[in-house]
Amino acid sequence: MSSDTSVPDGTGLIAIDPWLEPYAPALRHRYNNYRATLRRICEQFGSLEGISRGHEHFGFNRGEHEGQPGVWYREWAPGAHSLHLIGEFNGWDRRSHPLLRDDFGVWSIFLPDEPYASRLIHGSEVKVHVVAPNGVMDRIPAYIRRVVQDEETKAFAGQFWCPPEPFNWANPVPPIEGGLRVYEAHIGMAQEEEKLGTYREFTENVLPRIADLGYNAVQLMAIMEHPYYGSFGYHVSNFYAASSRFGTPEDLKHLIDTAHSLGLRVLLDLIHSHSVKNIHDGLNQLDGTDFQYFHAGPRGRHDVWDSLIFDYGKTEVLRFLLSNIRFWLEEYRFDGFRFDGITAMMYLHRGLGGGFHSYDDYLINNIDEQAIAYLQMANQLAHEIRPDVITVAEDASGMVGLARPVDDGGLGFDYRLAMGIPDYWIKVLREKRDEDWSMGEMFHMLLNRRQGEKHIAYCESHDQALVGDKTIAFWLMDADMYWHMDDASRNPVIDRGIALHKMIRLISFALGGEGYLNFMGNEFGHPEWVDFPREGNNFSYKYARRQWSLVDHPTLRYRYLNNFDRAMQGLDRQYRILPDPFIEALHMDDQQKIFICRRGPIVFVLNFHPHESYTDYRFGVPDPTDYQVVLDTDRQEFGGFNRISQGQVYPMQKQPCYERRQSIQIYVPARTAQVLAPATIRNV
Repeated sequence: MSSDTSVPDGTGLIAIDPWLEPYAPALRHRYNNYRATLRRICEQFGSLEGISRGHEHFGFNRGEHEGQPGVWYREWAPGAHSLHLIGEFNGWDRRSHPLLRDDFGVWSIFLPDEPYASRLIHGSEVKVHVVAPNGVMDRIPAYIRRVVQDEETKAFAGQFWCPPEPFNWANPVPPIEGGLRVYEAHIGMAQEEEKLGTYREFTENVLPRIADLGYNAVQLMAIMEHPYYGSFGYHVSNFYAASSRFGTPEDLKHLIDTAHSLGLRVLLDLIHSHSVKNIHDGLNQLDGTDFQYFHAGPRGRHDVWDSLIFDYGKTEVLRFLLSNIRFWLEEYRFDGFRFDGITAMMYLHRGLGGGFHSYDDYLINNIDEQAIAYLQMANQLAHEIRPDVITVAEDASGMVGLARPVDDGGLGFDYRLAMGIPDYWIKVLREKRDEDWSMGEMFHMLLNRRQGEKHIAYCESHDQALVGDKTIAFWLMDADMYWHMDDASRNPVIDRGIALHKMIRLISFALGGEGYLNFMGNEFGHPEWVDFPREGNNFSYKYARRQWSLVDHPTLRYRYLNNFDRAMQGLDRQYRILPDPFIEALHMDDQQKIFICRRGPIVFVLNFHPHESYTDYRFGVPDPTDYQVVLDTDRQEFGGFNRISQGQVYPMQKQPCYERRQSIQIYVPARTAQVLAPATIRNV
């Protein structure tokens, strides 16, 4: 390591993880590559600030030329022979309105208000006619801010979006109380009707539900425009356009402004890891070459995703993506990003085939250094624009330093998704009988994360809800959910399922990270998977929706799981559990299936035994005080049997137990959990 610890050299990670000591040269190399890339940008643009305003130059922007006000249109297309602006304003004439090319491959045209103000109007359709080595084609401008699809031809076109009045933002960004509690949602499938949902419907019908449950952030999927609805929004074509299938840009701004008024921050599911291959809709071969925005040949293809990988070493690609960061933060006032699929960015093998067996595989072998430098700059830029921004990394590899500061050798994310947790629960539910669950293994798995990096725990996300997979509710209850979820039906499969659904979520919430995530509807055990309209299902919307009537029904047991989720979120609001770094196992017993731990001062007692309840169960407690039950999964409002008195207080006894000087005795019914708070803080 550097002898001068005041000067960062990218090896600060070693202080947290001494096993990285032999990799100090690799860490320095990673940091030096980032610094060199940043230096190159600063020499050309002055700063990250300078390069991140590409959207104010490219695309359509109001400006002046020789003293005349009007609209500039600019496009970077170095390989093209000629460009002509076409649209409703000129009757789609492909011979008029040619663009002029500069020495850097940037084409431009200026349309003065006199006479174009009455012709190039807000909402009018536009494209660019490109003559290139691969032929002649009408394309959608790269920086276009709105794209619409023709109902009959299904073809997409850009729109000149220039509202006469700016959106009136009314609400400030709310503070985050406790840990980050994220509700992952999809606008289109957020309604019950078999149709596309809208931004307005989500604002009116779903945001109040999320706020009522106690989440403090909503993560929106499928916002960036994508031609194929069934891609779940992950095959993006137009990176600056909010999907028009859900409404207008102003509708989305109204959603975000309303979310802020309800105490919710809004995160964008950001797709910078790849792009759709479509030539008519997206960026592919915009200038006639296959190496403009993407790597040429095999390096530029993600064969499993059937998409294209950006060339993160090109200056104009960096300008396009870094400007995209600024655009969504400033134009729409998103509060942060979940960076999707970055495993495919960080490694030349795209995370396919090869395993991760040592630090060599994270720091030396098959590393896409240009992509990693981009992610570091993206995080730095986002935090410069909004110091309170939230950035979350979705990485399946376990990359070293992902959620650590760049100067320490990290990539600068605030959080990383704890992707091993849902895999663990599915493995347990699929492969093990209840009697074979290991308490020690469970504790180890929930804490198996990189030290010093904040994680977002989740039991399941949209991935587990997709057709072909199963949610936890379905693993537990399967077809019985269709017949026995009413209060009158006492079905052992449903009883077990409801009990374990609550316990799995509670222990994951308690131990799995510094934040928590839930996918829309899973909080109440939504009984259907997600399947978007496609040829294989006759383009049906039956499974591309959420059945809120189930949780609202006064005699169905879905409401119990919903009630419990609300109470669980309340634990963090009241006791600040998620940010508390102190976690300790108090007692684990595989034979009795007892799992007792603490997070901060709060004690979690879970009995996973299928049928054994324990009376006067003694265990040592951390603090010499009485303990009160502040959450009990067996409450009737949570679908339980009320075997514990509400607000039960367990007196502290000066009897040592499990190396503690004091202990308590409690009643622990089978398949239930209790959360205990020291009496001294019960009114916090």
